[in-house]
Amino acid sequence: MGTSIFKGILASTMLSAAVLTAAPAAADGLKCEPGETYIMNVMVSGHPYWVPVYQGFKQAASAFGCKTIFSGTPDYDITKQIASFEQDMVKQPAGVLLHPMQSDPFIEPIDRAVDNGTQVVTFAADSPKSKRSAYITSDNLAEAKFAAEEIVKQVGDSAEYAVLENPGQSNHDLRVTALLDYMGEHYPNMKLVGRQATNQDSNAAYRATASILQANPNLAALWIPEAGSAEGAVAAVLEAEAKVLIMHADVTPTTLEHIKAGNIHMALNPNQGMQGFMGFMAVFLAAHSDVFDPFNDYKVSGYNPVQIPYVDNGFAVITKENADSFDLNAYMEGRDPS
Repeated sequence: MGTSIFKGILASTMLSAAVLTAAPAAADGLKCEPGETYIMNVMVSGHPYWVPVYQGFKQAASAFGCKTIFSGTPDYDITKQIASFEQDMVKQPAGVLLHPMQSDPFIEPIDRAVDNGTQVVTFAADSPKSKRSAYITSDNLAEAKFAAEEIVKQVGDSAEYAVLENPGQSNHDLRVTALLDYMGEHYPNMKLVGRQATNQDSNAAYRATASILQANPNLAALWIPEAGSAEGAVAAVLEAEAKVLIMHADVTPTTLEHIKAGNIHMALNPNQGMQGFMGFMAVFLAAHSDVFDPFNDYKVSGYNPVQIPYVDNGFAVITKENADSFDLNAYMEGRDPS
């Protein structure tokens, strides 16, 4: 055996030994202190969307011996959500996984929290100008492109379509504007005949869809950026006995039943469990950034070295064929919802 080869094997063996020796120490360092708590804060806290997200958040936290709290406001009200976030700060959590209802109003509360020692990660909607250290979401551009291509595949490239929307929430805005831009660029013969704000209100969506159908009897497709409005829209379509292809993002137990019945064509659902799991990992690592010494200027600049501009948690396509896999009641059997 040549000397150089022997030295290479020896170096490799020593490195492996060093890694094996160091790994338990690193593992011991990445765990919560007694009482260390992480909070997940949302708006419309009773919405079923948050349930699998919080389950993923808790599953990750339990692996590191951390406590978790589910928080937020039951209302669709930015002032009330900010108030709930500020109440969370009284508990002095190590970190918060936050779904900000609107971006800019949360800049100051997030920055103040970070300055006072609580790390903040956003998910599903962002506050990019704040000091949040990471953003976890599905790729809204990819969702919109998929929806546009599927609509054209089903109704042709010269049909009438409409969108409902929820202005002010970043991920919902992007799901709508990206689809409109994609249609305009790739399928210019597709005609947008309706665009109405329904703000996740199923009753408003029912009225808006009924109005669009009355004015546009040839409406072929409807894209909706969230599931609450889809509940009202499908009711209006069924009542009018119209033949309209409905696609929406997210899912609720009600829209899942409509998918099973064939009333909704499909839903594009963010991987909620992964969203919560990766959200916890991001905020936990930000709170334990002392284990990380990157090759950059963070010590001079004074920012947290664990910066993750964007993590794509992926999305699933829910159809009649796989809908049973997204039954929330079945998923929650035997699980602690608190």
